Amino acid sequence: MILIGMVYYKQDRGDKMNDLIIIGAGPAGLSACLYASRAGLNVLMLDSGAPGGKLNVSAEIENWPGQKKKTGPELAYEMYEHALSFGGEQAYGEVTKVIDYGDYKEVITTDQSYEAKNVLIATGTKERKMGIPMEEELTGHGVSYCAVCDGPFFKGDEVAVVGGGNSALEEAIYLTKFAKKVHLIVRRDVFRADKIIQDHVQANDKIEIHFLKKPHHLIAKDNKVAAIALEDSKTGEVSELAVKGVFPFVGLDPITDFVKDLGITDERGYIITNELMETSVKGIYAAGDVRQKVLRQVVTATNDGAIVGQQVGQGLNN
Repeated sequence: MILIGMVYYKQDRGDKMNDLIIIGAGPAGLSACLYASRAGLNVLMLDSGAPGGKLNVSAEIENWPGQKKKTGPELAYEMYEHALSFGGEQAYGEVTKVIDYGDYKEVITTDQSYEAKNVLIATGTKERKMGIPMEEELTGHGVSYCAVCDGPFFKGDEVAVVGGGNSALEEAIYLTKFAKKVHLIVRRDVFRADKIIQDHVQANDKIEIHFLKKPHHLIAKDNKVAAIALEDSKTGEVSELAVKGVFPFVGLDPITDFVKDLGITDERGYIITNELMETSVKGIYAAGDVRQKVLRQVVTATNDGAIVGQQVGQGLNN
């Protein structure tokens, strides 16, 4: 067994046929594990990180039914404990390929392979890069894609958050706990976030909003972020804003490179499913943020996972 953080992962599951292998231990995967194992299925959940997915980098969850406010890591741990309470198991590993053999599938990780009658892909999304000069070089040196992880390092400093959606505004609010001032960089003249989050931002004296600005390049001093150059969305004029940290939240991309050859993704890489979470390949499902859908939230991810657990359970038990 391997200890990752405070969680033990079993690794010796490569010599048996599983009823369901779940790739990804975020809300969708955890929900599917709960429903499928509760139905008596042999379930193995694979992930290369801590259970909970993006919950682990969410400061607060305010829209989980029955809980007015809870931290992301708290909810992640509760979901994880519940998911494994009916006999489901988890292994640590990064999946590199899924092979369809018809009546069974092979899931290959960097150091082992597993077999299952059904596979659920619940790998979620990853943060999109800004794509500007010096971004790669300064990642980890002032550029961060996780305010919850790195916010405390910028206590008393001025930082910039790039983006106008829910994630950007929520992270800007969180960063005001540490930063002297948070500059919110929005390329449009309006936010794309929910109104209640906009209201919180506009009521916060530590947040300064810069509409119609987009990142042009980063400026370094002593191998650390010293400023961000901003381009006016209308005039093209470039100006500099002195900050010690830059937190981009400009969009998300699905984690599906390992299944591209199965022909189940759209042009953006999201997996196409029907309302039962079935892909065009029999026995392969997708759930959560990784699939083509309108709303990506914890509550919709758990719904997707529950449907898969129920579907697979009914199929194998009938």
